[in-house]
Amino acid sequence: MSPPPTRPSTRPAGPAARPTRRGQPPKQVKPTEHAKPAKPAGASATRRTSPASGLAPEPGRPPLDLGILPRLTGYQLRLAQIRVFRHFALALAAFDLTPGLLGVLVIVGANRGLKQTELAQAVRLDRSTMVGVIDKLEARGWVQRRATAGDRRAHGLWLTAAGERALALSLEAVQRHERHIARELSAAETKTLASLLARVCL
Repeated sequence: MSPPPTRPSTRPAGPAARPTRRGQPPKQVKPTEHAKPAKPAGASATRRTSPASGLAPEPGRPPLDLGILPRLTGYQLRLAQIRVFRHFALALAAFDLTPGLLGVLVIVGANRGLKQTELAQAVRLDRSTMVGVIDKLEARGWVQRRATAGDRRAHGLWLTAAGERALALSLEAVQRHERHIARELSAAETKTLASLLARVCL
């Protein structure tokens, strides 16, 4: 007696299929993807830079060619501004002062009763921006608006006692900041630099 004929297999070729209910096609099991090799520590890409940009180049690669940029006065001024403002923010973090706010405090302290329009011209700000700056300093209790004698419609600006203390303490921090940013310059070079920058016309 011959053995009963075997049924042909309905299992698809390729990856193994998961068992399913009757009447439903088997679900294909996707082959496991090969894991990508992990990058060695320190292999993340960093930007190639030039010493002229103030950043160290990536190890093993030459500095990025910046072309004509290092010879441009405006480019060097921009780099210097970034570095100076960055250190300024750290040096005066306790006072929450920007260079612009400090400048306003200095001018108001040196010119008691200064009109707001005159201050706006001195710091080269438009009237609406100047109003916001004074509002901010007034909210801190550092600046006060007072009616001008002989013209009640005009208001002069004065430092309050708290504003004078804040200015005195912040100027001490500014002096330390100035010594830091000019640490590679002699006193004569620092004076010459300030004189040259004052002659730059923008």
